[in-house]
Amino acid sequence: MRFSWIGGCATPPDKNETFAGRHRAGIVTIHHGWDKTRSARLAVPEMAWFAVDGHSQISKPSPRRKRLFDLALALIMLIPVSAIIGVVAVLMLIQQGRPIFYSAERMRAPGRSFRQLKFRTMIPENEDFGATGAHKHWRITPLGHFLRRTRIDELPQLFNILRGDMSFVGPRPPLREYVERFPAVYAQVLKSRPGVTGLATLIYHRHEDRILARCTSAEATERAYYRRCLPAKLKIDLIYQRHRDIRLDLWIMWNTLKIVLGYRDERPRRRGRS
Repeated sequence: MRFSWIGGCATPPDKNETFAGRHRAGIVTIHHGWDKTRSARLAVPEMAWFAVDGHSQISKPSPRRKRLFDLALALIMLIPVSAIIGVVAVLMLIQQGRPIFYSAERMRAPGRSFRQLKFRTMIPENEDFGATGAHKHWRITPLGHFLRRTRIDELPQLFNILRGDMSFVGPRPPLREYVERFPAVYAQVLKSRPGVTGLATLIYHRHEDRILARCTSAEATERAYYRRCLPAKLKIDLIYQRHRDIRLDLWIMWNTLKIVLGYRDERPRRRGRS
């Protein structure tokens, strides 16, 4: 199987094709520019595309071998990652004080929540909620910028993996409000454990950052996230659910690692460009 990237569809997919992706002869094409091709459809709060695309018949529970792979890799990484976590924790304590960790409720399945762990990268605020747009950028600490860019802030999620709440690869763990608003879609997406990285993270993360960076209020951020980012990411999550196997997981992990080590753009290259 091969994934390719199109930067803005010149012509929309025909009515028999999946809107966010096409699958022919082992090739999955991810269309970038959902908001330009069928923005009106994406903006529908009920996510009507889910019913017409037939995704409810393609999702399957996460296989046991995926959990065994996660557990084995997490145990191998436990000692070296724990050392890094300890060093970062000391630096954070010196530079920005407590709390060191950020713990927030996320959903691993409809009706099943857990506490996701990260290093704290922002100045705490009691009324914090929703996606991070430009209106929150002033709260990101200097050390927090580095931790986010290198993804070191995600390392504590190794303990979420050991507990069985998360996987190395899967959809990003959603807020309860998103799951309760779109229960049918998330019932399929969350048949895979939430992941530290995933196909949607690999493909769409940088584009999402650009969209939300233009949002200067909490209301604008939530509106942009609901209408543009969330539908696109759920489409990609469902594509991952359809094609999920250990080879795809290794491909996602390898490309995520290359991005983290090389600080490169997270989008696959567009066709015809070097």
